[in-house]
Amino acid sequence: MPDEHLDLLELAERAWRGELDLQFEHHPVHRYYPGSCRLMDGVLGFKGIAGFYVVDSGDGLVMLDAGHLLDVKRCFEETRREWPDTPVVAAIYSHHHVDHVFSVTAFDAEADERGWPRPTVYAHERVPGHFDRYRATLGWNTAINRRQFAIDAPRYRWPDSYRYPDVLYRRNLTFRRGELTFELTHGRGETDDITWTWIPERRILHTGDLFIWAVPNAGNPQKVQRYVGDWADSLERMLPLGAEILLPGHGLPILGADRVRRALDGTARYMRSIEEQSVAAMNRGLSLDQVLQAVEPPADLADEPYLQPVYDDPSFLVRMVWRRYGGWWDGEFDNVVPATRKDLAEAWVALAGGVDRVVERALAASSEGDHGVACHLIEAVRHAAPGNAEVHEARAVIYRANAGTQVSSMARNILNHAALASEQGRRDLASDE
Repeated sequence: MPDEHLDLLELAERAWRGELDLQFEHHPVHRYYPGSCRLMDGVLGFKGIAGFYVVDSGDGLVMLDAGHLLDVKRCFEETRREWPDTPVVAAIYSHHHVDHVFSVTAFDAEADERGWPRPTVYAHERVPGHFDRYRATLGWNTAINRRQFAIDAPRYRWPDSYRYPDVLYRRNLTFRRGELTFELTHGRGETDDITWTWIPERRILHTGDLFIWAVPNAGNPQKVQRYVGDWADSLERMLPLGAEILLPGHGLPILGADRVRRALDGTARYMRSIEEQSVAAMNRGLSLDQVLQAVEPPADLADEPYLQPVYDDPSFLVRMVWRRYGGWWDGEFDNVVPATRKDLAEAWVALAGGVDRVVERALAASSEGDHGVACHLIEAVRHAAPGNAEVHEARAVIYRANAGTQVSSMARNILNHAALASEQGRRDLASDE
């Protein structure tokens, strides 16, 4: 039987009522729950970095996503506790991210040992290309994830081996197994290779990362293009289905048709509002800085427990809209052909009266709660005096203070990464600079 101490359904109810601390204790991405939970007859749920699920079709098990490398062993063991001798016959990747695609390998090995066919893996046609991209950019993905998750682990490396899918599709694909139909639909949001899955006989909707119990991860500052408006499109296409259980890519299940509808509709309206406001401001010819000041998240959704900015920051979504429609230039004329950061920093520090004066003012701004200004000042003086120990000491203090004010874990971790680096006398632990 699954771990009796893990009750994702009880946690899900408390989360919906706003009783869980989703910023820290029960963060939808960072919190790992051991074991597994029977969500209903024939459905086993796991919550590692991501959520993933095993469904009994009546003629073999079907996985909805497959977890991270850290999940492989427990996924196999928990599945075999629940169904000792039922083969895993299929898996559906919701997208290519590494917290969703690894546990199939354990069932491949089992199939080889027991003389069963290996599971058939279904995915959108763009997934293999993204696996290829990961393999071509191992160093870059190692670096950006060390920053995003504040990993001070010099031996950490991005995975270089992937279980590629067997069956690819472009827009829609339906297959039937046993008593169940699996309807796969392509969408764009966090990635351009999203698959969301509808199982009509059970009224189950697997959204993948189109729903994550937080402001959607559509603005990640270090990742490839994401699609804010298309995200809303996908969620709106799910609404007429009348799903009674939503299995998310991160966080906890949502049970009940009314709740599922509210979650999908609220998230879609949030995304639509961010993109429409951003584009309207861009259509006025505003700079990125001005667009950021012009956009406000929808006030009527501010208290929804599933739309808190605990992972991505709403301003990051605005920047992603800008990047999609506006290119790399931020609309500031001095940034078209800019000076190097070092040359500019040296000029400003000289005008300010030297390194000590700037450090003093940066620390004062930080103590006054003006964290953005403090970070700009200390970063300028670091560029001007990169080996100065007092600068690094102040930089660590300033970035730690700023990190402590951030609701978004993504912003908090990147800022904490800078602090960690300065504590070691470096600009960035993830760089060989």
